[in-house]
Amino acid sequence: MKRLVLLTFATLAACGTPQEQCITRNTRDLRTVDRLIAESEGNLARGYAFETVTVYEDYWAYCPQAPVAEGEPAPPPRLCRDERPVTEKRPKAIDLNEEARTLASLKEKRASLARQAEKVIAACKAQYPE
Repeated sequence: MKRLVLLTFATLAACGTPQEQCITRNTRDLRTVDRLIAESEGNLARGYAFETVTVYEDYWAYCPQAPVAEGEPAPPPRLCRDERPVTEKRPKAIDLNEEARTLASLKEKRASLARQAEKVIAACKAQYPE
């Protein structure tokens, strides 16, 4: 679901005006820090974080068949066991004091990036007026 939203956003960003594309391209770090701040605030509110883990589940599928010579009967289909990756989110214990320090550091970085973004946005608007 998250990938679908990101793909849709990327498609829409590609369709934006040159000014919007310039702003989007040059404020990527700010958006990333905003996402990390939201994640960190959620971790502190919950008291734990989530980690993404990929596990492999067994499932049954039809085995590939070897080609048969012309005129020979095809062998009956066989089932084989295979694996597929499944991504899970699991709770993970965190050091709340360290998470609070990380959040404070991210907020400082965000302020710095926001100041830089103001200049970039102004330059994009000057370069690509709408």
